[in-house]
Amino acid sequence: MPLNFNPPLLNSANPWATTREDLEALYDCSHTGAITTRTSILDGFKHDDAVHQYCFFQGRTQQIKTKSSANDQVKLHRPSTEPISSLNTLGYSPMPISDYTEITRDILLARRDLPLKPVIFSVTGTRKEVADQWFHISNLVDELQKKHNISARVFIEVNLSCPNIFGKPPPAYSKSALLDYFEGFLGLLKESRYPHFGIKTPPYTYQTQFDDLISALLEAFEIKNMCPIAFITATNTLGNCLVLDPTTTTPALNSSNGTGIGGLAGSALHPLALGNVVTLRRMLDAHDELKHIEIIGVGGVSDAAGYERMRSVGASAVAVGTALGAEGVGVFERIWKGVEEKKAD
Repeated sequence: MPLNFNPPLLNSANPWATTREDLEALYDCSHTGAITTRTSILDGFKHDDAVHQYCFFQGRTQQIKTKSSANDQVKLHRPSTEPISSLNTLGYSPMPISDYTEITRDILLARRDLPLKPVIFSVTGTRKEVADQWFHISNLVDELQKKHNISARVFIEVNLSCPNIFGKPPPAYSKSALLDYFEGFLGLLKESRYPHFGIKTPPYTYQTQFDDLISALLEAFEIKNMCPIAFITATNTLGNCLVLDPTTTTPALNSSNGTGIGGLAGSALHPLALGNVVTLRRMLDAHDELKHIEIIGVGGVSDAAGYERMRSVGASAVAVGTALGAEGVGVFERIWKGVEEKKAD
């Protein structure tokens, strides 16, 4: 069980895990057991405020609570007393992977006398670009160990599931694309050491999609008698969704293709995310080669009840995205206190 986060609660890769300040606040929160960086590419994503945006909205009425670009973050800063959903037309982080390795180095060195939390680097790109990012991260692990005697627990989450990159469908919907990435992971893996690989999957909506993922994993296992991944983060946002401003009936957001269509997250995604986690857990457990793979459940968790639902269907850890954006880092304390209160009853 390589994850073993304490507590098994963390942030997902999202806009509120972009900057040094974001990551320091997440790391210093006593109710996160690990942190995840926003998904990066090798040289940084070209962000455009005019087309890369997000909003929070109330599901039944589509009442817009607030909206912003990733570079002008606006949080509701209040406990989620009602279900909150989000829509985004964002791409990846404008910061390159080298910035995230530097930030992580600084965080761990400044807190070396404290119990260190695991860090998940969320990355994406072509197979070669992912390999280049792996070298950046692997070199950080080596530097921390050899120069500073710090045994960092570092993971790489390869995001194969963003629905907002025009003309580039999520690779995790394709068995051949998945297998290509898995072969690349196998060429980089060093047994019994970090960083471990995981993947972030899109919401799957029919059985063939799950079958293709499991089949690709089994075929990859046969190559080196080794599984290419240690965990799956399920799920990313649901693509091809639209929120209309109820006062104008026009799209609430802009987008790169001009339609305002983007990725849905938050409470509206929760049932689908639960279905993905429970199906993946059942299918992984059916194969001795894959049953060790853990699941980070993400999608619509904003309170202790949502956390418990994710854990009950097989998530080893639970990640929070939209509720973090709406409420701030305090959401983790509220969720975890709710979990502890339920245990005490």
